[in-house]
Amino acid sequence: MGLGLRSRRNFIGGLALAATLLPVSGASAQTADTVLFNGKIVTVDKDFSIREALAIGHGQVLATGTSAAMKKLAGSNAKQIDLGGRAVIPGLTDGHIHGIRAALTFGTEVNWIGVPTLEQALDKIRQAAQTQKPGSWIVVAGGWTEEQFAEKRRPTPQEVAAAAPDNPVYIQHLYDWLLLTPKAMEALDIHDDADVTPGGKLERDVDNKPTGVVVANGNALGKIFDKLPKPTLEQQVDGSRKFFREMNGLGITGIVDGGGVSMYPANYQAVFKLWRDKQLTLRVAYHLCAPKPGSELADLQNLTQLLPQGFGDAMLHFNGPGEILVWADWTDGDITPDGKTKLAELLRWAASKGYTIQIHWNPDRSVHDLLDIVEGIEKDYPVRDLRWTVLHLYNASEDNLKRMKALGLIWGVQDGLYFGGERLQHDVGVDQAKAMPRIATAMKLGLTVAGGTDAHRVSSYNPFVALQWYLDGTTIGGTQTRDQAEAPSRRQALEMYTRNSAFMANDDDRRGTLEPGKLADLAVLSADYLTAPVKDIGRIRSVLTMVGGNVVYAASPFANLAPKPSDQ
Repeated sequence: MGLGLRSRRNFIGGLALAATLLPVSGASAQTADTVLFNGKIVTVDKDFSIREALAIGHGQVLATGTSAAMKKLAGSNAKQIDLGGRAVIPGLTDGHIHGIRAALTFGTEVNWIGVPTLEQALDKIRQAAQTQKPGSWIVVAGGWTEEQFAEKRRPTPQEVAAAAPDNPVYIQHLYDWLLLTPKAMEALDIHDDADVTPGGKLERDVDNKPTGVVVANGNALGKIFDKLPKPTLEQQVDGSRKFFREMNGLGITGIVDGGGVSMYPANYQAVFKLWRDKQLTLRVAYHLCAPKPGSELADLQNLTQLLPQGFGDAMLHFNGPGEILVWADWTDGDITPDGKTKLAELLRWAASKGYTIQIHWNPDRSVHDLLDIVEGIEKDYPVRDLRWTVLHLYNASEDNLKRMKALGLIWGVQDGLYFGGERLQHDVGVDQAKAMPRIATAMKLGLTVAGGTDAHRVSSYNPFVALQWYLDGTTIGGTQTRDQAEAPSRRQALEMYTRNSAFMANDDDRRGTLEPGKLADLAVLSADYLTAPVKDIGRIRSVLTMVGGNVVYAASPFANLAPKPSDQ
């Protein structure tokens, strides 16, 4: 906590160099407490080296090499794990996810992520209705799309009401509409468009009666969601613990949390409690959003008075403002002149404080407004050293990518088009969509491209689904929308989710690769990511996940290593 980011990088970098210079059979400081051998250790170092074994000591990678050499480092009580030829990768870091928010309600929501049929989705509603008291809310807060269902359609309000006749039901679809049953409409006192404006509109049937579907933007949906009953703090902590373990099972050992709609200071209590109680099972670099329109700069200045950049520790640290900085830019259109003025003022303040930022921006046609602002600030402050990230921007042009590279900006590319590819084709045409997003072009330009999901309201949190989409450009509905010319290589895609996302989190000095001196965050995979058919990558899971050398998740054949219930 006392070291600044640059000092910390120099210090840990020196340790890593020293570790590589010490002989393998060196002093007692090199004694391993855990050795993983007989495997395929994908280090993701600068040479993308692959080794047979890895030694861990005091939560860090001591060395990688042959099984025989690593076993020689083992202490008398060392745990020795035979990998059986399995691949090991650095723990994955989701570079942009709303994980803290998703975790709050993970234990109380119905999850439709990955459900293959509408009938199964409705059955989940029926099961919830059978286990919950009449009148209690049933909530599906996103993470699904009708394209995933074999039926290729959304549920009707009548079907949902029949599945849960005694409960109000809220079902959100991405950030464009939600479905409310009659009991939900009544409980929320929604009867007319005025009850969901600005930004919302009631869908009506042929008799001009509300159907229960509300077409709305993110701001309007957030306001409606905020009216739902909140889980207790105990439920939030339980949901957070379960959600983070769920992510551990997918090889996730770190997240860069983007804050988001409906994220107020009180919503961070659960993650901070887990941190204080030393129960976090993944590393969290969190951003703070402006909580409401109109007073964004003043609110962020107030929220960050005692939060210098990087404040925290290896498990939880503040990573700067974002992703919503000025609500006027949180749109799919063009920023207003007033919004541009406010954004410039806020970004200049962030630069003066040395803050890293993440900023949400969708359309390429208006991103020049953002880049103009950053170019002006760069004349007075070293923006290129601050690791600012532009998120989304799926239709980024090569010219704007060049401008981003010149400014040292990071491009955060999530797999949103895995859900929305068909809509993109409809909006811009099949031919234009083939080049979106221009991942390969960005990498050729030398831009740092970081991976993530933007989960869970607009996508799945599964990193292997994202990795598969980066490689094949195929949607959940089976449509290949992006041409292979813009696909990264398997190595590049894995780097997006490891070293590049760690760089975004200001954590590349201590994680993101399996090199001596780095934290022993890793995942043993159910199938080899580097050789599995691309179409099967989305089904890969972790069978053993470690954070700082501690097992946080284990499944067959390593189930005997799973944390005990008392440790969870």
